[in-house]
Amino acid sequence: MDYNETISWLFTQLPMYQRVGKAAYKADLNNTIAILDALGNPERRIRAIHIAGTNGKGSVSHIIASILQEAGYKIGLYTSPHLKDFRERIKINGQLIPEGNVVDFVANNKRTFETINSSFFEMTVGMAFDYFATEEVDFAVIETGLGGRLDSTNLCMPVISIITNIGIDHTAFLGNTKEAIAAEKAGIIKAGIPVVVGRRQTETTTIFEQVSLKLSSPLFFAEDDMSLRSFLSDEKDVQSMDVWYKNDNIIEKLNSPLIGEYQKENICTALRSLELLVENKIVNVSNTDIVGGVEGVVNNTGFFGRWQLLGSNPVTICDTGHNIDGITSVVKQLGNQNYDNLHFVLGMVNDKDISGILNLLPENATYYFCKPDIPRGLDAEELAEQAKAVGLVGLSYSSVLRAYNSAQNNAGLNDLVFVGGSTFVVAEVV
Repeated sequence: MDYNETISWLFTQLPMYQRVGKAAYKADLNNTIAILDALGNPERRIRAIHIAGTNGKGSVSHIIASILQEAGYKIGLYTSPHLKDFRERIKINGQLIPEGNVVDFVANNKRTFETINSSFFEMTVGMAFDYFATEEVDFAVIETGLGGRLDSTNLCMPVISIITNIGIDHTAFLGNTKEAIAAEKAGIIKAGIPVVVGRRQTETTTIFEQVSLKLSSPLFFAEDDMSLRSFLSDEKDVQSMDVWYKNDNIIEKLNSPLIGEYQKENICTALRSLELLVENKIVNVSNTDIVGGVEGVVNNTGFFGRWQLLGSNPVTICDTGHNIDGITSVVKQLGNQNYDNLHFVLGMVNDKDISGILNLLPENATYYFCKPDIPRGLDAEELAEQAKAVGLVGLSYSSVLRAYNSAQNNAGLNDLVFVGGSTFVVAEVV
């Protein structure tokens, strides 16, 4: 098979949660264990930085990878889902895994995958670990896919475990309370390995304290020691801030291209984790590396899709926030923008809290309802009907691109066009 045939086989031969949802979920690690055994256990040759959480884990992963690259390390980065290209999931120092490596990996292991009946995610994790081990990366930054305890990535060998925050998402698999979801995320904590939690939350703090105590894993909450103090800047495409660590101003005027207000929490989580690695003499990272890594995160890692400015005439912004917490952050930041009229291109997948999310969205907007081009996508007409019931007005469109083009055509120069509701809607416009 050539590359396109190989990718098609990966996408269609076996279940893929990104496209089909619940049918692809495996509630155990047996297949991944079998795959890694067949590959000679590459996970044992990788020093991993393992990251879980409901929101922010992708941002934290990219920030940490970028800073470590600035410090001179060879860094593997595994994230999911991809937006445009499958190879976005597996990178070394920001470079996508070569097509030839993908083809060879599948060709060499296809019989094993078929025998085991592996899922898309299980195969992809095996590919990432094998690639990082073969290329002898210094560290591999590994983002969990779903949950933590039973996620295929949880077979990695971490030097630190990181949990960003806990919100309500994927309730069919992880539970319908923050406590239950936190218990699943806490499954990435390993005996004796330090763990950084991004945010203290009433419902979850005790869960992390109990698991860490049981496993003798030193526990740190990022917000206890690290803070960012923003200040006004004339630059519209950066967020300027001073960095404070344990009451010391360690960096002045850090200009982050991650302009979402919620990114301050993710930057804090990433920086506290790196400070811990420095203190434990696992890495050597300077403040200069931190500045270069944060300011260069887009160029260093190819990170995109989070409160990303797509155009300025009219101002057009997209964001991949897709659950209650993510949409809450989006709506809050929309409220801080200056515009005459808001045009909202909205699409969702059918396994989210549709009603809960719609009730958060602003009524004073024109909506352009659409369906992301995946099987899990919620029908645009159905979305429009549910939205109408809570006072959101707009038309439905046959595709994301048609909705997007209509919004662009209808928007005035001082209006704002926002694209979101699903990672897969954003993927079709970036």
